[in-house]
Amino acid sequence: MAKVISVTNQKGGVGKTTTTGAVAAGFKLKGYKVLCVDLDPQSNLSFSSGAETEDCATIYEILKGEKKTSFAIQKTHSFDIIPSNILLSGIELEFTQTGREYLLREALNSVKDKYDYIFIDTPPALSILTVNAFTASDNIIIPMLADIFSLQGIAQLSETIDRVRRYCNPSLKVEGIILTKFNKRTILSREIKGTAELIAEKLNTGILNTTIRSSVVVMEAQTNQQDIYSYAPKNAAARDYMGLVEELFERGL
Repeated sequence: MAKVISVTNQKGGVGKTTTTGAVAAGFKLKGYKVLCVDLDPQSNLSFSSGAETEDCATIYEILKGEKKTSFAIQKTHSFDIIPSNILLSGIELEFTQTGREYLLREALNSVKDKYDYIFIDTPPALSILTVNAFTASDNIIIPMLADIFSLQGIAQLSETIDRVRRYCNPSLKVEGIILTKFNKRTILSREIKGTAELIAEKLNTGILNTTIRSSVVVMEAQTNQQDIYSYAPKNAAARDYMGLVEELFERGL
């Protein structure tokens, strides 16, 4: 039975999609069966993994109950994926029925026994899509930039997590915060890391030991629709992300 992990932060540009793809591909390289769910209407994870997003079944049709979950799964070099497209952006207005928080969890139940891990890339907003991801998940990973604006958004995220625990998924666990585009040589980054550790305590979690360095190679790999390990395995960010995979594995994730 698959363990379900959401990668989330309502602030955009923090490396959420990159982290989802890199961690999922890393677990696949370790020999595990991995499925990704692109729950972001921008469909960046779908594009960067080389998945089709038009004229095919997507997570939108799955949540609406128009297609079976297995029909939407595409196989890519890096991992299996259920893609998304822009139609997903209207879901907040379309889904108003009771129990709408459980749609994704119910959809994934039919395929959980086929995978070891399911990673969910959430949208940069605290919407019904994000609530669905949290309700379906066992664990949450929070990528965060080492800047003050990222810190400000964590409090709102904490409130959403608390509500989901209270009403939908009491066993939801925050595995940790991962600092991305991090430069340990700057005083600001070190100060922000210290503040982030205090905020992590409020989420009953901590800062993961691994930090991710910034690299233009990450964007190049995504543009070429390759995972970072295939595109530039010796790159600093690739080594950092593999280190993150190892750390998560050691933590029992």
